[in-house]
Amino acid sequence: MSTPRHAPVLLDRVVALLAPALERPGSVYVDCTLGLGGHSEAVLQRLPQARVVGIDRDPEALRLSRERLASFGDRFTAVHAVYDELPEVVAGLGLDHVDAVFFDLGVSSMQLDVRERGFAYAEDAPLDMRMDPTTGATAADLLNTATAQELTRILREYGEEKFASRIAREVVRRREATPFTTSADLVELLYATIPAPARRTGGHPAKRTFQALRMAVNDELGVLRRAIPASLDVIGVGGRVVVESYHSLEDRLVKRAFADATRLDVPPDLPFVPEGSEPALRLVTRGAEQADEHEIAENPRAASVRLRAVERVLPASRHLPPGVAR
Repeated sequence: MSTPRHAPVLLDRVVALLAPALERPGSVYVDCTLGLGGHSEAVLQRLPQARVVGIDRDPEALRLSRERLASFGDRFTAVHAVYDELPEVVAGLGLDHVDAVFFDLGVSSMQLDVRERGFAYAEDAPLDMRMDPTTGATAADLLNTATAQELTRILREYGEEKFASRIAREVVRRREATPFTTSADLVELLYATIPAPARRTGGHPAKRTFQALRMAVNDELGVLRRAIPASLDVIGVGGRVVVESYHSLEDRLVKRAFADATRLDVPPDLPFVPEGSEPALRLVTRGAEQADEHEIAENPRAASVRLRAVERVLPASRHLPPGVAR
């Protein structure tokens, strides 16, 4: 089976942001969302000094990326893990730091394309939505067991669904007679529950609910909330963390973490910066970068991307209390 190819979003810009951290021999790049390996392949091709570690929770993604990147030999290592396990992955490889970390958040094109995974609302399939289909509860499990209050919170928080409480109540009512098993069951409910005027705007009426369930099933925000600080800790001086977000909740979390890490924590009217008070990291991007019209025309997934990057400029140990070991 040949490996499907999808155009990675903002590929040239991502590689340009990573390059300064990966120009020395033996430098290590961690792709925390390996997927089909598009960004990792570009790094391996364009930055020949770098070694690449690819992390993914999806066993099928790891199989396909290993196949795609086999020609790079021991410059590429694939690891089955969730990306908030980054510190354990790095330590397991015998490293005390890495030089660059990259996140391409959200669901991969491959997962959307495989009907049986249940991520897409356009085709009927089992309501699974697990990025790692070998472990954890499915979207059907969630729909069939969560309270109306919990479902409302998930749909409202992760999907920004205006009709969250109405949908949740209807899910609970219907599952008493017939548990949810397939995406068609849920899509039919959404068409029946969301008022017709609302269905005519904002895209497919199932889009927000499917997104919310996927994020809940995979604990995407919880994983990201743990992974971003871990990535900032694991890079050495000159190291960079680059993140592509596609959802406002993700981008807000990344923005806040980067702002906290790069903030100068001294009174604003102080005429000088005391030694040791300088932030350990600096922003590389000014705000969030977005795709231009040409890129969006070539790759519609780029329409919602927000790209941010930071660089470590001081050793992390300078900002730990005395006596605390790293």
